[in-house]
Amino acid sequence: MAAWNADENADLRGPLDVSRAATMVIDARDTVVGWSPAAERLLGYRPEEVVGRPLSAFLSPGPSTSVAPLSHRLRGNETRTARRRDGLELVLATAVSPLSGSGTAERVLIATELKDFRLWDFRLALFDGLATQSPVGLAVYDTDLRLIWCNTAYEREIGRPFAEFRGLRADALYAGGRFVTKGHPPTLEAVMRRVLDTGEPFLDLHFRGRPPSDPETDHLWSCAYYRLQDADGHVFGVCEDAFDISDRHRAQQRLALLVEAGRGIGTALDVMVTARKVTEVAVPGFATTVTVDLAGEVLEGEVPAGSGVTQAPLVRAAHCSAGDEAAAGPGGTSSPSPVPERSPVEYPSGSPQDRCLSSGGLVLDDTTLVVPLRAGDGMLGLVTFVRGAAAAVFDGGEVALADELVARTAVSIDNARRFTRERTAALTLQRQLLPQKLPEGSAGELAYRYLPTDDVTGVGGDWFDVIPLSGARVGLVVGDVVGHGLQAAATMGRLRTTVHAFAQMDMDPVELLSRLDDLVAQSAEEQWGEMGMADGTHADVTTGATCLYAVYDPVSRRCVMARAGHLPPAVVAPDGRVSFPDLPAGPPLGLGGLPFESMEVELPVGSLLALFTDGLVEARDRDIDHGLAVLGRVLSDRCASLDQLCDRVVAELLPGGSTADDTALLLVRTRELDHTQVASWELPAEPVTAGRFRDLTTRQLHRWGLEELSFTTELVVSELVTNAVRYAEGPVQVRLIRDRTLWCEVADTGHTSPHLRHSGEDDEGGRGLFIVAQLVQRWGTRYSGSGKTIWTEQALPGPD
Repeated sequence: MAAWNADENADLRGPLDVSRAATMVIDARDTVVGWSPAAERLLGYRPEEVVGRPLSAFLSPGPSTSVAPLSHRLRGNETRTARRRDGLELVLATAVSPLSGSGTAERVLIATELKDFRLWDFRLALFDGLATQSPVGLAVYDTDLRLIWCNTAYEREIGRPFAEFRGLRADALYAGGRFVTKGHPPTLEAVMRRVLDTGEPFLDLHFRGRPPSDPETDHLWSCAYYRLQDADGHVFGVCEDAFDISDRHRAQQRLALLVEAGRGIGTALDVMVTARKVTEVAVPGFATTVTVDLAGEVLEGEVPAGSGVTQAPLVRAAHCSAGDEAAAGPGGTSSPSPVPERSPVEYPSGSPQDRCLSSGGLVLDDTTLVVPLRAGDGMLGLVTFVRGAAAAVFDGGEVALADELVARTAVSIDNARRFTRERTAALTLQRQLLPQKLPEGSAGELAYRYLPTDDVTGVGGDWFDVIPLSGARVGLVVGDVVGHGLQAAATMGRLRTTVHAFAQMDMDPVELLSRLDDLVAQSAEEQWGEMGMADGTHADVTTGATCLYAVYDPVSRRCVMARAGHLPPAVVAPDGRVSFPDLPAGPPLGLGGLPFESMEVELPVGSLLALFTDGLVEARDRDIDHGLAVLGRVLSDRCASLDQLCDRVVAELLPGGSTADDTALLLVRTRELDHTQVASWELPAEPVTAGRFRDLTTRQLHRWGLEELSFTTELVVSELVTNAVRYAEGPVQVRLIRDRTLWCEVADTGHTSPHLRHSGEDDEGGRGLFIVAQLVQRWGTRYSGSGKTIWTEQALPGPD
């Protein structure tokens, strides 16, 4: 056991030390012949009152039987009961020591109160436990920061007897070590000097290094440093507590790896992307090199033939390596795969991979770990983890971690495989059809009816769509393509897809129709390639198509709309009044020559907006005005549901469901997001603006009970506002909308388009928008006459 230098560093004398305990000198007949001042203080008798009297006059002749015997450390000593001068009885711990030499004095009896002795005995036991049994390494350094004492646990860390390293400094014991926590001096000696000078302790500092007992392995310790001083305030050193948390740290790293895997693996329904993601997650923290090899059928969306062990040829799906600089790729962090992606892979007989494929089980071979990718009863491929020659082998916990990681990857790859198979089949059989289900949103209640004129194919050229937009807005579109059948349906699908894409770019109705008109104006040969008639001509069913596009904002209750040769919508007020807005018609798509114009109207809550094609109101036996009148009369019934109104419109305008033209009807009953769901602020473009907006955002999210989104939303607001202050002029506006999701919008007066880019390692900026894109579900930009608005969308926390 390591020893304390008692002479130089501390007073370890016990309560029975002759210099401080009560002493009584007695002769051969147990008569008191000497009485110390300490004895007078303890029992209250003055020397003249006891000298010459027998000891039994105030001290029991034998051991006390009312208390437990003394510790084995003081074998031969005993407890006695004493009577004080005031009559009170005390239980004393006593020790007797013979006196040598001539004279009447034969022995000296040393006594102290038993409670003081018990306390000292406890302290001795406590000190012994800390010195020999504590798993925490304890070391004491003097004021010159040289080691003067340590316990057994500390000796084990050093791997040498205390006598061999006594007097060394901490930095000499742990040369090359470093703190991994921040906010304190960088070296052990500097930390301890700070403690000695200020008296302020340092707690839970994480120190990484290689102890002399294990020079090949990095260890991590949780350390504490505090000053030591005696009862008089004299500083005599600093104590170090160090506990090896390497195993706990490795467990935390494994958990962090699984968390990272949960975030990244399976986010894309693509087999190759999923395979690459698992290699990126595992390198370099878990393995030096990771490869994923899959059965060729998996890449095509199929399951390998048979069950259990796969016999299918393997292809390389992903590879990532963090080797030495010679093998490293750009940045020195990864090297290219020796086998290109999607290329066949063959492993020699007896290799770990071959044994894994043969047995269908996990194979561990020194620093190589091969884990099969299993989905149900089938084997999709395998993942190989390799560590460098100098790295540690995989322990049991790491093997279990790899198995869990690969199991999650297998599920995601199988999902991606299923998606690939279904997507391939869908692409083979795909036809451009109308939406089968309208998206749900807070902007309004929806209902629709579509009646094709071609009963054989079930499709035609009329179409409609409902497109969720940023800021809880909704895009409403209805159009009419010339002709019927598959060709008209294909054209309708192309137009619908184009409108959907333009709408997602937050184009206003005029710009959207203008862009759509430009595309349609291109020649049929440029647009549709070889789709033509038998005589080589092209049936250009696109030119002359009509379209109506409207955007409704449930926050402002305003609707902006524009049309290209299409009929205007019907608007039914909450009181039942019907109107057809005088919306400028604009030319049909592809004709060009005239600009499109928009109209903005305010729709009270509960207003009904009806978009329809001419096949609904126009017929051979009636004019269009009559059809519009019937439509308005049916829609004015405020008691009917939207589905009931759709059925009644069809019943009255298309009796029997027969129609000479395709018919589409879309009904929207508007709603409003009240002020409790919207918060907006405007501040000048100043450096402090980002901080003020963060505070406002945090308080608003707390009022909404969305504390879980505070960190992400604060970061989004900070990045976007900082960009606005830096690159734009004028005031900056921030708006939060709590709908089915959380919308965050930052508006400024600039018109420059933001671009998402990857910044280099040495770039000082350019990462803000990239960070935002990683944190949110969606983001985008929309423009107005006064500037631009960058918006983001986040999912609300679940019920758990």
